[in-house]
Amino acid sequence: MKLKPILSSTLLVSALLVTMAPQARTLIQNKGSDTLVNVAQAWAEAYPEVNPDVAVAVSGGGSGTGIASMINGTVDIANASRSMKDKEKALAEKNGQHPVEHVVGYDALAVFIHKDNPVKVMTLSQLKDIYARGAKVKKWSEMGITVPGCKDEIVVVSRQNNSGTYAYFQSAVLGKGGKYRQGTLDMHGSKDVADLVEKTPCAIGYSGLAYATDHLKMVCIETEGADACVAPSVETASDRSYPIARPLFMYTDGEPQGAIKEYMDWIMSDAGQCILVKKGYAPVRAVKCD
Repeated sequence: MKLKPILSSTLLVSALLVTMAPQARTLIQNKGSDTLVNVAQAWAEAYPEVNPDVAVAVSGGGSGTGIASMINGTVDIANASRSMKDKEKALAEKNGQHPVEHVVGYDALAVFIHKDNPVKVMTLSQLKDIYARGAKVKKWSEMGITVPGCKDEIVVVSRQNNSGTYAYFQSAVLGKGGKYRQGTLDMHGSKDVADLVEKTPCAIGYSGLAYATDHLKMVCIETEGADACVAPSVETASDRSYPIARPLFMYTDGEPQGAIKEYMDWIMSDAGQCILVKKGYAPVRAVKCD
């Protein structure tokens, strides 16, 4: 007879504990491009103020890593600084994933040199001569340049081949079917490129504009037949006048739904796009930011 009130009290306490327990937050997994990782992290850190019930876990590793995770179905949003290849899309479909591409901003792919390097302007042809297989230019003196603290041999800094930045530079500068020269120093991340060039007088490297610092020099890029060179900036990336400007992508499995859609909509809102601008990228449309 004494069992019933004890059982009732136990059930009541259990019910109260369930009521008082914090609700589980929705977790969005976001992975990929090192170019995008800083702004993706900034978005993730700001979003709890918009929706405290959603957490976004961000990691880098390169566009290839994000796309592979999308293909395998282990990520909700894949960041990429290049478009998915047809064979990647086909493999994703085969695995039951249906990648949908979203352009979330634009980036100027800057060419970095050491701050003491006297170069101010380079043409796309000169970059190709330095970076392409069978490099025509291996020494700064071959361009009529003397770099203080440099023994003349150009230290060519690149990215690893799973990087979207690597793939875009290859396409935009080396041309269709172009291959990188042998002997490049291939960095894992964009920050690694900037850090190495900053410390190496003979070096040249490329990376997203957001990784520029006051300790580096950015080259003004000139295209054949142009009246003047164009410097990398948010403005020249926005109007695509900079010759190595590119879109930045996020991929979702199908059209986003629920919490993922709300998050993507916020990224495309003025608030989300202004965070992008503050990180050194160009927005997808004109926005007014504080």
